[in-house]
Amino acid sequence: MAIIDKIKAKAKSDVKHIVLPEGEEIRNVQAAVMIRDQGLAKLTLLGNPDKVKEVAAGADLTGIDIIDPAASPKAALYAATLYDLRKAKGMTEEEAARKVADPMYFGIMMVKLGDADGLVSGAIHSTGDMLRPALQVIKSKPGIKTVSSCFLMECPDKSYGDNGVLIFADCAVNIEPDAEQLANIALGAADSARSLAGMEPRVAMLSFSVTKVQEATRIAKEMAPDLALDGELQLDAALVEKVGQLKAPGSTVAGHANTLVFPDLGAGNIGYKLVQRLAGAEAYGPILQGIAKPCNDLSRGCSAEDIVATVAITACQAQ
Repeated sequence: MAIIDKIKAKAKSDVKHIVLPEGEEIRNVQAAVMIRDQGLAKLTLLGNPDKVKEVAAGADLTGIDIIDPAASPKAALYAATLYDLRKAKGMTEEEAARKVADPMYFGIMMVKLGDADGLVSGAIHSTGDMLRPALQVIKSKPGIKTVSSCFLMECPDKSYGDNGVLIFADCAVNIEPDAEQLANIALGAADSARSLAGMEPRVAMLSFSVTKVQEATRIAKEMAPDLALDGELQLDAALVEKVGQLKAPGSTVAGHANTLVFPDLGAGNIGYKLVQRLAGAEAYGPILQGIAKPCNDLSRGCSAEDIVATVAITACQAQ
């Protein structure tokens, strides 16, 4: 069974409520119908109901909630809560009221106050459009200082990772992380390996003679002494048993890694795309990790099926 099918099965086992702020966008509406029909999540689309129904072009939206942030009875509560959270940063009550009329902030407030379990956005918004309010309002998990991202990779060659499944981090958020940030990325990636892929993480801190990665490895081991984590490791030593035994004898991770932490965003982004294009791997993400409640990003070139997959992933994170 493909990893996305396992994730969908897990999502169905404990259905969560996911909000889609881009409810007036056609791919989101198409995805919402598929998600409802597959029983993957309870859904709320944000937007003007007439515009959402116009986009739906006659599709049956029964069972899918549609909320207009500008007309919602929850708007006053959300605005008051947002003002309380951000007044120390200079936000006024009037500004808070304007922001919660925006579907993105409204959706973030739904998640913050428990009216939804997670959020998926990005078909027509940038990562920053969602990540900024998520960090301001929901913030990071306790003990995690750095929010990051990962890709869930499934390779045709099943000899790598766990039956071909690996976590790659960070590939979309932190451009040049320092040692402490890399350590936090490693812990977030380990959590993603467990929660999404059901894997016991074996984390390889990748580089080639980079002091920052050596320090990050030390910090991560102090933060999570029971985690199977090693570094710095070259990529072949992390993935190929024969090379791992040669270059890092005695390591429980070398040659068996299923969670790869790259030294910077350039390496991570290039790495996942190489594996996707040259090895024919399926790449799911970017999946945000380290946020206190799950919020995930989409590529602006995404398909409705991509949205379905991301909602399933978000629902599993919410479990």
